[in-house]
Amino acid sequence: MMLRKALGPILGALLATSGLAATVPASAKELSLGTLAPKKSPWGKVFKGWAKKVDKETKGAVTLNWYFNAAQGDEKAMVAKMRAGQLDGAAVTSVGLSAIHKPMLALQMPGLFNSWEKLDSARESLLPEFQEAFKKEGFALLGSGDVGLAHTMSKGAAVKSPSDLKSMKVYAWSDDPIAPVTSSVIGYTPVLSGVPELLPKLSSGAITVITVPSLPAVTLQWQAHLDHVNEDVVGVGVGGLVMSQKTLSSLNADELEIVTKTGRKAGKKLTKKIRLEDAKAFDTIKAHMTLVTLTDAERGVWNDTFKKVRQQLGQGTFTSDLVQKLEQMAGK
Repeated sequence: MMLRKALGPILGALLATSGLAATVPASAKELSLGTLAPKKSPWGKVFKGWAKKVDKETKGAVTLNWYFNAAQGDEKAMVAKMRAGQLDGAAVTSVGLSAIHKPMLALQMPGLFNSWEKLDSARESLLPEFQEAFKKEGFALLGSGDVGLAHTMSKGAAVKSPSDLKSMKVYAWSDDPIAPVTSSVIGYTPVLSGVPELLPKLSSGAITVITVPSLPAVTLQWQAHLDHVNEDVVGVGVGGLVMSQKTLSSLNADELEIVTKTGRKAGKKLTKKIRLEDAKAFDTIKAHMTLVTLTDAERGVWNDTFKKVRQQLGQGTFTSDLVQKLEQMAGK
């Protein structure tokens, strides 16, 4: 859903706006892609501008139909559709990427990365390995992307210690394999939900705690139902663009070159835009919520808890070698 500079190569072949349908040649290669992002979100705006560029430079030979706002289902559903040949590609978070290659999700382990700089270094180091794993599954990982820096937000009370969560209604993405390990270590029962169902559950009070990046929280109006936000960054939200190898092989050399060139430009633009917009969104949230600042002692309890979660994740969800490697990269 959110693509950074690394996704540049090949990433560009994506999207035809509805107004182009009448002018597209009969032989046009029409690709369908899905995303949870709304059409008017920062991601959607870049995707649309990028699509216009691809259409123009290929003279309508390559067109892309984007399905925004989970129109193709949650990320697990989109991955299943790509496997079945019903969808050519998708911009997804690491939860969607993990449905193809689970180790991608390890970048989002709690308490691991709290800045873009360390994430960039680790992710770029591992990207070739990830791309090779995707290729073996019949997919092309065209690059990784950003969602934002994750903060804990709550309603009715501040979350200062892991034990506070035991008496609250904590959201967990039903497709996220990290969530059950986190809740087991801390000792609470999570409220499982898909992303499209999160807003109504926040509105009804069925969920009172979320840990998510600020940009999607504002874009999807989740923050309107919460009143406390923690200053500390719990982790990073990452993602990327995936397409089927079969789809990419349908492009000729000239089309692939155009896709590469325009994709690189779009990726650079989106990386800068998402990080800037996420920071602005956090400022917006802070202005309307009670800011929760942890003491050194409280932060130490969280760090110890997150360490236990990562150790547990290294006993089955991920390999212990991967967890230790990422911790070293993060300086943990």
